[in-house]
Amino acid sequence: MSLIQSRAVVEPLVHRLSLRPDEPKLPSVDEMVAALRPAEPMHCIRPGVIAASAFAFRHGFKGEVLYAVKCNPEPTVLRALWEGGIRHFDCASISEVQLVRRLFPGAEIHFMHPVKSRLAIREAWDLHHVRDFVLDSEEELEKILAVLEPDARPGLFVRIGLPETGASINLSKKFGATPDLAARLLAMARGRAGRLGVAFHVGSQCLEPEAWRTAIRLSGEVIRASGVRVEVLDVGGGFPVAYPDMDPPALGAFLQVIDEAYAELDMPGVKLWAEPGRALVAGGGSVVVQVQLRKEAMLYINDGVYGALADAGALNFRFPTRLIRPGHNDVGAPDAAFGFFGPTCDALDVMEGPFMLPADAKEGDWIEIGQVGAYGTSLRTAFNGFDRALLVEVADPAMLETGGKPV
Repeated sequence: MSLIQSRAVVEPLVHRLSLRPDEPKLPSVDEMVAALRPAEPMHCIRPGVIAASAFAFRHGFKGEVLYAVKCNPEPTVLRALWEGGIRHFDCASISEVQLVRRLFPGAEIHFMHPVKSRLAIREAWDLHHVRDFVLDSEEELEKILAVLEPDARPGLFVRIGLPETGASINLSKKFGATPDLAARLLAMARGRAGRLGVAFHVGSQCLEPEAWRTAIRLSGEVIRASGVRVEVLDVGGGFPVAYPDMDPPALGAFLQVIDEAYAELDMPGVKLWAEPGRALVAGGGSVVVQVQLRKEAMLYINDGVYGALADAGALNFRFPTRLIRPGHNDVGAPDAAFGFFGPTCDALDVMEGPFMLPADAKEGDWIEIGQVGAYGTSLRTAFNGFDRALLVEVADPAMLETGGKPV
C-alpha cells in the first residue's frame, strides 16, 4: 500500500435527481422531503433560478461575466450557469480549473487568485489553456513570467486594494496593491502581457452601489499613472443578495453605477469584466435539515457551521426558514424566534439567528433554510464525520428575492 494518498476532505454529494427516473419534470422540495424523509442534510438546487440569474446578469452587465467558481463548484450548479449563458469562469485553484475544463472543454478559464504556486501556473497554462493570471506584487509577476516560456504572452491583471467599503468581508485586508505599486506593476507587465488589465474586489456582500464608482475612479487614476495601455477593467464580485435582515438595492442599481463610472473614465478601448458569485447562485440553493432535539428556543439540527451554514455562524447571517411536516404543513402555531445548534460536538457550532419558525417546532420536523446556494456547498467540511448529504434538483422558486419576501 502506498504511503502517499490523496483524498478530498468532503466526498461528493449523493445525487438524487427526481422521485422516479423517468419523471418528466423536476419535483418540489416538499415532494422530495415526503418521498425521501431525509435523515441527512438535503441540498436543494434550483437550476431554473440559477440559469435565470445568470441570464439577467449577462444581459444587464455591459461586459464579460466570469462566474466565481469558489462560490459554488457543484457540477449541477455549473451546468445551470452554462444553460444561463455563462462561458467564462473565475477560478482560484488548479482543482477548480480542472473541474471547469472537464465539464466544459470550450469554456474560457481565468486564474484570478493573486497568489498561485508555480506548479499550478504551469499546469493551468500547459494542460488547460488558461491564459489570464491576476497578481498584486512584484514577486507574483516575476513568478508567473519565470514559469512561462520567454515568448509567452499571458493576460496579466493587477489587483488594486481598496479602502473600506462596508462589505460583509473586506477582501482588501488580504489582497490588493496600493495605487502606486499597482501603477508600477502595470508598467512592468506591459511588455510581456498579451492583454493587460486592472482588477479590484469591493468585498463580499457589498450593499453600497457607490463602492463600485469609487473603485472605478481609483482604477482610472492608476491606469493613467502607469502611462501604459490597458485592455480590461475587472470590477470583481461582491454583488449582494437579500437575506431576512438585509434588503439591498436591485442589481440594476449596481450596474447603473458601473455604467456611469465607466463612462466617466473616458477609456473606450478598455473592456469591462465582472466576477459575480453570490448574485448568481445564492437563491438557487437551500438545505433541508431535521430537528434532532429542542431545548427551549434552541433547536439542535443535523447541519451547521461546519456544513452548509458557515455564514450563519461566522457572519451571523440570518437565512429565510420554513417548517416542513409532510402531510400536514398547515401548522397553526404563530412564529417564534429560534437559534440553531449544529450536529458537531463543538460549542462553536451555533447559529444565533434569530430564525423564525412556528412556535411548536419539535424533534423530527424538517426545516428548509434558503439562500445557501452561495458557499453552502463549498464551505462544507468533514469535521466530526458529519459530511454526508444528499443533493436534489427541484423546481421551486428562490425562497427570498431581493426586494421581496420569503415565499
